[in-house]
Amino acid sequence: MTDLGNLPVTRSAWLELKSERELMQEGYQFLDEKRMIIATELQRQLRAYREECAQMETRRREAAAALGLAAARHGLDGLTVYPAAGLRGWSQARHAKRFLGVELFSAGDVEVDLIPSASPAPASREAEDCRDCYAALVELAGHLALRVANLRRLIAEYVRTERRARALENVLLPDVERKLEFLDDQLEAIDREESLRVRFAASSRK
Repeated sequence: MTDLGNLPVTRSAWLELKSERELMQEGYQFLDEKRMIIATELQRQLRAYREECAQMETRRREAAAALGLAAARHGLDGLTVYPAAGLRGWSQARHAKRFLGVELFSAGDVEVDLIPSASPAPASREAEDCRDCYAALVELAGHLALRVANLRRLIAEYVRTERRARALENVLLPDVERKLEFLDDQLEAIDREESLRVRFAASSRK
């Protein structure tokens, strides 16, 4: 914050400060609109996150039920040694887009080629269904991971925008207003002195 005593009391300094204030006001309006847009996108992403969490919980319950059926079919010991499927063939596409300078991701199609590590003996539909249910959870986990990453990026950008907006609103703009008021008073005083000087000079000639 500049000391008022160091300000040049000139009309050009006053005009420069006025122009600076206008630029700051435009910047504040832009930041204010930006944080509102980010907040709207945050709400949208949060709703999608909650929906995906609900889907995850539903699938988790289905997987738990399938696990119970598989355990009933094979017993805990038999299910423990039942060959797991490898996920080497599992891949999920990821799409990126820019949103107000923030990189956001969305999950694309999933390619799944579950490869059993060995031929199960004996194989059963219960065990296969259990394996498929838990593989589906991996896909949903990928969606949730991208959603959480989006939320964190948006929150970080919102905080940065909020800080800049508050700095303009609460520090920089009030400082410029204070300087303008000071120069207004000083220039008005100079104008009064000049007016008095002109009147005194005119009266002394009479």
